[in-house]
Amino acid sequence: PKQKNLNFPKGIFYKPEKKITLTNNLNFDLSTKNKVNHNFKINIDKKSYTKIFDQFKKKIKAGETYQIKICTKYVNKSKIDPLDFFCRLSKTNLAPEAFMIKDEDYSIISCSPENLITKKGYNISTKPIAGTLKKNKSLNKKKALSYFQNNIKESKEHNMIVDMERSDLSKICEPGSVKILKLKEVEEYKDLYHYVSLIGGKLKKDIKNLDIIKSMMPGGSVIGCPKISTLQLLNNQEKENRNIYTGSFGYIKFNGDMRFNIIIRSLLNFKNVSEIAVASGVVIDSNANHEFNENYIKAKALIDLFK
Repeated sequence: PKQKNLNFPKGIFYKPEKKITLTNNLNFDLSTKNKVNHNFKINIDKKSYTKIFDQFKKKIKAGETYQIKICTKYVNKSKIDPLDFFCRLSKTNLAPEAFMIKDEDYSIISCSPENLITKKGYNISTKPIAGTLKKNKSLNKKKALSYFQNNIKESKEHNMIVDMERSDLSKICEPGSVKILKLKEVEEYKDLYHYVSLIGGKLKKDIKNLDIIKSMMPGGSVIGCPKISTLQLLNNQEKENRNIYTGSFGYIKFNGDMRFNIIIRSLLNFKNVSEIAVASGVVIDSNANHEFNENYIKAKALIDLFK
């Protein structure tokens, strides 16, 4: 969505200097944990969220959109040690698209699980997430899969996103090459389970990296469906900048290969103000209370860093 009165940059580029690879067997000395303010304010309370939710449900019934993501933010004022936060987050919730940036007046700590673009040669893939389930002691991956498969709302939402990503890839790939490589699988994280699919294709010979970025960004799973008209609805509704949230972080190699994630499950600390933005999808079968609570589940691993 459009960025009004934006103080944080719209895009930042770095010349690569050093690459550090994380493994599952992380060993950090966390004895120097800093004391930080653990109080958060939410920018949209449940009453306001429900009002926005109801407005979007009317848009869905009118056929203006089929699915839309309502963004909420948890905000905290405190100075943080980004390396300490990232190390602790990596021990408890290491994610495949995790990253950390520390600069002069800002830092980003991310445990993003979602890949938007992986390009190697002429092969390209995307791995959308659409479906979230809070973990509890009675759940496992098999039961989580059964829940997603039997939940009409979750299945409908996932199908929409998969179809949209197939469409985005088809614009830049050889006819008939776009395939669903993995359909509706469950991935497990610290506080939740995610419902994911993997879609791939073979790029047309004349497609440039800029064409790929224009076709794929922003990721449909964090905006809604159809993408363009839903973006217009969000631009009219959202009063605050999303900043980094639902953007992308990644790299482009000198040979043209590239990889970009979707910036979700991420914390931006800008001038000692931290914000954690989250969103849940609204479809015709959605419940406002459930979606509002789902947002907190998505933010919890990052909020816990301040305790």
